[in-house]
Amino acid sequence: MAPSAISPPEQDAIATTTHGTAVQKKKTPLQMISQGTTLPCIPVHPTFAAHRQWMLEHMAIAFRVFARKGYTEGMSGHISVRDPEFPHTFWTNPLGRHFGLLKSSDMILVNYEGEAIGGNMSRPANAAGFLIHSAVHKARPDVTAACHTHSPAGKAWSTFARPLEMLNQDVTYFYGSAQSVYHEFGGVVFTVEEGERLAAALGPEGKGMILRNHGLITVGSTVDEAAYLYTLMERSCEVQLMIEAAAANGVKKVYVPEESAKYTFEMGSDPEALYWEFQPDLEYEEFMCQNAHKG
Repeated sequence: MAPSAISPPEQDAIATTTHGTAVQKKKTPLQMISQGTTLPCIPVHPTFAAHRQWMLEHMAIAFRVFARKGYTEGMSGHISVRDPEFPHTFWTNPLGRHFGLLKSSDMILVNYEGEAIGGNMSRPANAAGFLIHSAVHKARPDVTAACHTHSPAGKAWSTFARPLEMLNQDVTYFYGSAQSVYHEFGGVVFTVEEGERLAAALGPEGKGMILRNHGLITVGSTVDEAAYLYTLMERSCEVQLMIEAAAANGVKKVYVPEESAKYTFEMGSDPEALYWEFQPDLEYEEFMCQNAHKG
């Protein structure tokens, strides 16, 4: 669904005022990618309860997508989603339950003090996950959801402690300050200070971060956005590793031009567009699990 990483095309559309005057109106990224009827915007919900249930169901599907893609590693990995009614709390997954089995009713609501205050409290949350996610949510009020797992390519590329290079159209969604690297590694995150350093490294505009010797973390304004960016960052790490292997044998890299990388980022890395980038995986997983995530 990404727009082409080439010179910017004409982005203006003709709009008409109530007085019949024609004016130029810039198209949104979602309008640009939609030939014909534009895909609908992110749903708006009439109540907090309806919004919460929708978020939890999408969260459960995100975990199941991650499971199908092979991002599981023992008890490691977590997604957090800020509650729509109580923004100083967030939902996360129970410790020790496989991503591929998670349902909306399995999630735990925790506050910034680390207390479980709602949802399914039959199991604990992940302590390291709480410290990472609470720090991110505190530092970034714009972040609704965050994803972190120990996925294979992310772990492999993290050993270089280097950002992903602008080598293809898709990775330009992490152009500029949208990507960062956390250069420290102190083992499992068990201190508030480590979580705060990690959140600071993500920065005010970060969408994805490579954690040295650890893995990846992505954030978004919806769990769909954060989950799609995670799948994209993991795949980009895999592709970068393939490119590095070829380059080691003398094949020269050709980078996306700066202007094209910037343009593609602006036209693709948008909350509405990124929400929709995840919907094909979401719809496929809903079909494959026969809506078991809603239990």
